[in-house]
Amino acid sequence: LQLSVVMIFLVTVIMYRGIVSVVMYKTGNAVLMTQQAANIANISSSMVNLILILVMGQVYSSLAEQLTKWEMHRTQTQYEDAFTFKVFVFQFVNFYSSPFYVAFFKGRFVGYPGHYKKLLGTRNEDCGPGGCLIELAQQLIIIMVGKQVINNIQEFVFPLTLPPPAPRSCRRKIKAWLQKRKLAALRGSHVAPESSRWEEDYELIPCEGLFEEYLEMGPVLQFGFITIFVAAFPLAPLFALLNNWVELRLDAQKFVCEYRRPVAERAQDIGVWFNILDALVNISVIINAFLIAFTSNFLPKLLYQYTYDRNLRGYINFTLSYAPDDYVVNNYTHCRYKDYRDQDGKHTLFYWKLLAIRLGFIIAFEHVVFFISRMIDWLVPDVPESLEIKMKRERYLAKQALADNQ
Repeated sequence: LQLSVVMIFLVTVIMYRGIVSVVMYKTGNAVLMTQQAANIANISSSMVNLILILVMGQVYSSLAEQLTKWEMHRTQTQYEDAFTFKVFVFQFVNFYSSPFYVAFFKGRFVGYPGHYKKLLGTRNEDCGPGGCLIELAQQLIIIMVGKQVINNIQEFVFPLTLPPPAPRSCRRKIKAWLQKRKLAALRGSHVAPESSRWEEDYELIPCEGLFEEYLEMGPVLQFGFITIFVAAFPLAPLFALLNNWVELRLDAQKFVCEYRRPVAERAQDIGVWFNILDALVNISVIINAFLIAFTSNFLPKLLYQYTYDRNLRGYINFTLSYAPDDYVVNNYTHCRYKDYRDQDGKHTLFYWKLLAIRLGFIIAFEHVVFFISRMIDWLVPDVPESLEIKMKRERYLAKQALADNQ
């Protein structure tokens, strides 16, 4: 069901992008009829996609909570782990389905002139002349920065406008107690004192934990964008740093002045979040390898430099193939398109060499990165040596105190 909903939204965004492009071309404006039409369509469709993501995010959170309640877990830890994992899966698909489509599927199954592939009677969507990497970066910056700005506005504005969702029974008791105190003051029995601190704290918003904070700054939004698609959007860590700086100040204001004092609770670790973050790190290595190999022009240029010309002279012309001889459109007998095919529509030898290099690059890239990460993990201890000494001394003193009392 979730995949069906995501596919419907993807098709909706694709149709919207096509309609906007057609409208731009039909205006007759020379500026809009060029590459600007595609840019306007891509940017506006990314904004529409962001709105759909925000709407479905609320639906997925409610659905995950209800599904977890039906499972009837025995302990609170099991409930929280199951709920967290469901929310992560739902939000992961919600946020990254469109970027994954642009990065790895758009423009891959288009065909060639005279033999274009179609889906539901419509020609499959193709990338622009510069490839899909620019469109992917545009979509990532709109989704990431747009979501962060909206979250910060919500955290700043909503606590000022929304009343605290206090239980009705508690509200009735507090209201009755306040009425009795005011009535006693009017009768002159005693002067009503100023409202106490606990009364003022009761009027604040209840603190519901740190789950939303982990979700915002954790795997789904921030950590995922700065790791999974960093090859397509290198400025993502900078935007994440700026957002975290603002987020710290907003959270300080929120927890100190607007929320009720949270009760301190001891926790062994961060739960299933650690496993999710670790899995995302491993996934991001593979995805970035595929981005560099298949989505960017890094390897085609490298192979052309090694095979033909080190200065890339004639590279653009080399990447364009000739349409079949029987393909004629609007009396144009010569048509060229971006691909590595001969005039019969078959892939050239350069295409197969490039494919082999791409697959080899992916294997080499992920092996090198995994080796370096495991080496750093082995060299850097999880617990600093100074802290390890203090922990050993604490255990020693505890044993000494126990021995002295016996």
